[in-house]
Amino acid sequence: MQEMKITLAIIWVAVMLTYLLGDVIRIFAGHFTPGELQGVKMTQGMALTIAGLMVIPILMVVLSLVLPYNINRWANIILAALWFIFNLVGLPGYEGHYDRFLLAVSMVFNLVTIWFAWRWVL
Repeated sequence: MQEMKITLAIIWVAVMLTYLLGDVIRIFAGHFTPGELQGVKMTQGMALTIAGLMVIPILMVVLSLVLPYNINRWANIILAALWFIFNLVGLPGYEGHYDRFLLAVSMVFNLVTIWFAWRWVL
């Protein structure tokens, strides 16, 4: 059981690092304007929403290690599926090929998370 918890936590770490890599490349590629999000001036509410969304994979690293089996299994399946859908919907909004590639990679990680959690039987 502990091995699966560690596996799921590691996959969430990989998802988070993939997102961070995309952000770093976006900065160096010049595909962003400070203080704006897709041409709209960023507000505190927008920043809080983004922070709330992006903390989910970070929380899942910890929760994958500490939640009891049944809650853990379903939390991983549901949240990975929601992230997959969220990224699929957002995919056309990215102009860089690197963004699309990294989102596809993160979506594969989401599918792997679902696969492992679905097959996780005590």
